[in-house]
Amino acid sequence: MRWNLRLTAANKGIWKASELQRNLAERGLVISAGKMSGLWSGQLVSLKLEDLDVICVVLGCEIGDLLIPEPEKVSSPGQEERERAAVGAGTVAPKVIPKRRDGRSLPPE
Repeated sequence: MRWNLRLTAANKGIWKASELQRNLAERGLVISAGKMSGLWSGQLVSLKLEDLDVICVVLGCEIGDLLIPEPEKVSSPGQEERERAAVGAGTVAPKVIPKRRDGRSLPPE
């Protein structure tokens, strides 16, 4: 999913995170500056569904305006194994450097 808050807010005439933060606080959703920064920059960690409701009310938007699906980023079953096998086939194994049994390394060749 892609978080689309900034564009949605801009379409409603809100150009600054602080302005949105004030509007949200007027509706009872007080957000710290750090969390607001994450919301605004698209790097949010988590968001309560109740908070999402308030954001939609303040912006007069639908959830689909804020969350854009990106199905192309979803891997198919077994894709990771195929990718690892493809990468592994083209790489050279690292050279093994023998060590003495007492833990000290051997002198250079």
